[in-house]
Amino acid sequence: MWCLILLAALLFPVQTSAADSNDEIRIEVPSDAQITVRNDFGNVSVEVWNNSYLAVSAAIEGAAKFSRSPVVLEKRGKVVLISVVRRPIDPVAAIHLRLKVPAKVQVLNNKGEVLVAQKPATEIAAATAPEKPELVGPDNAKPPAGTPAAEPQNDEISEGDVIRVDSQLVTLNISVIDRGTNRGLMGLNLSDFKLFEDGQEQRIVQFESSAAPFDMVLLIDLSGSTREVVKLIRAAALRFVEAARPADRIAVITFAGEAKIISELTADRELLRQRIETIDTARGDTKLYDATNFAMSEVLKQSKNSRRTAIVLMSDGLDGTIPGISGQQGSVKYSYPETLRNIQEFDGVLYTLWLNTEYEAMSPLDTQPEAFEMGHSRMKEMADAGGGIFFPVERLTDLAGAYEQVVADLGTVYSLAYKPANSARDGRWRAIRIGVDRPNAVPRGKRGYYAN
Repeated sequence: MWCLILLAALLFPVQTSAADSNDEIRIEVPSDAQITVRNDFGNVSVEVWNNSYLAVSAAIEGAAKFSRSPVVLEKRGKVVLISVVRRPIDPVAAIHLRLKVPAKVQVLNNKGEVLVAQKPATEIAAATAPEKPELVGPDNAKPPAGTPAAEPQNDEISEGDVIRVDSQLVTLNISVIDRGTNRGLMGLNLSDFKLFEDGQEQRIVQFESSAAPFDMVLLIDLSGSTREVVKLIRAAALRFVEAARPADRIAVITFAGEAKIISELTADRELLRQRIETIDTARGDTKLYDATNFAMSEVLKQSKNSRRTAIVLMSDGLDGTIPGISGQQGSVKYSYPETLRNIQEFDGVLYTLWLNTEYEAMSPLDTQPEAFEMGHSRMKEMADAGGGIFFPVERLTDLAGAYEQVVADLGTVYSLAYKPANSARDGRWRAIRIGVDRPNAVPRGKRGYYAN
């Protein structure tokens, strides 16, 4: 939920010799930080050095000039996301990234692959094809990071070439419902909202209307599903794709024992239909909490920084770790409390569709009634923590209609961001309250965050 966003326009022709020292942005990172890099427009090179901070520089081939910085650094606790973006009006020129990282910091590409960087600092070229840049990571056998160097000077770089925005922003996704009709209110503006943190009004610095597109992930529980059940699940997912707005991108992840990416984020509806038709039964214990964390991680990797994000989880909630479920191990990477806290800190919206799979327990080896009750309660709690809606689905044939309700609700979501007046990152809970200047308007979303 709490993120540090740095926009760095570190632009210079590839041929320049000044790239080695001053034309870079530097930020402190923990010794156990994880850096994920996505560059679809050029190469990535990584060097290991004996400083405790990360340095990033970007080079554009030739003398091309961009309308704004193509490099976005986003810090979420121990995770640093580096991505390259450009607008349609920007020139079609290769953009190359160069990273200098502390010795024990982990570096991954957007596919989650970790490779080893060289030391001494020798530039390592990544893939030549812009679509699949190769990324190299640090050598974990190297000694710990040393003392930071002095702050870099940028006297030779004009103000128009370097933009540094150091903002600690909290982002909220808010649905606004009319109390009388229970329908979403459309057409609201920034002036209609007031935002309070711990009772103190905050200045909203970013606003996106309900018409702004989403990146959405369908997270589908296949544990225990027969082929006939899977057919209904596929049909419901196809209905979701048909109901979504054309500008929305959709990804599909299924899970039982392990999470499996069926389709990465795409707006290609025909491709999505083809991928969804490949969904089949899956084996393994139900690892609901591991899969939910995996989906949140994938959203951060794949989603463009300008996009709002949402996860739509369909499950009966019966993670194998719940008491009363015999013969299953369940999630091994994340506990339920850890998952709930990660959902609270997730910048997107989480909807949960609880599927009723309860049956009468005839023996101690059957799933017990209290386990079904706990699965139901936890799915509801996860939706509340994620600022979305909990949809109980009593029959599998009702699943498609529930998906359509999610799409309709997403069309009523507004996104707000503010820089908290209380800038202390002390890990404490910050309570948020939203006011809407419309009669009978009821805002719904996350009620706070941990200031990490």
